Amino acid sequence: MTTWLHEQRLAEAREVVRQCGARTVLDLGCGDGDLLVRLAVEPQIERMVGVDVCEESLERLRARLEALDGTETADVELVHGSMIEGGAAVAGFDCAILIETIEHIDPDRLSVLERTVFAGMRPATVVITTPNAEFNPLLGVPPHRFRHPDHRFEWDRARFQRWARGAAGRNGYQLVCRDIAGYHPAFGGASQMAVFTAT
Repeated sequence: MTTWLHEQRLAEAREVVRQCGARTVLDLGCGDGDLLVRLAVEPQIERMVGVDVCEESLERLRARLEALDGTETADVELVHGSMIEGGAAVAGFDCAILIETIEHIDPDRLSVLERTVFAGMRPATVVITTPNAEFNPLLGVPPHRFRHPDHRFEWDRARFQRWARGAAGRNGYQLVCRDIAGYHPAFGGASQMAVFTAT
């Protein structure tokens, strides 16, 4: 069972995949597969690879894929590993998606992630979502806390957009950022999305 806010994130990412016409999709930090199982039944998608460091999450995802009972249209492969490792198996995809994952990485490792995803994997489209720290008071999160104990950081919109602009500029991508998962006139959405398109 996913929350309404998470369903909004997934719907936004799914719409980007549809709009960019991706036939091959890489889900980095796929977890239990909330996005992957939704995309597996999209007619345009031919191949998907999900990557996660947690073997237990991948086992749960395998069970979810089996429960689709042949309704999936995409060939799906699951890889146990880190999304900052890269390699030939995860290169050349039309679209790479990182849903609420970068905040689980130490900030000083984000440069490694950037090189791996944008320079190494080089997908035509990259979709990244991450919590919007400005929205935290509306969720009852105290100022000195993060939403999840495993989060290494949570950025406000200005900070995320600075990072995203830098990554886009250094790697030859166009960038669009927007609020997602609800909206407040002062605080924005619960999450924020960056869509990078290779030039």
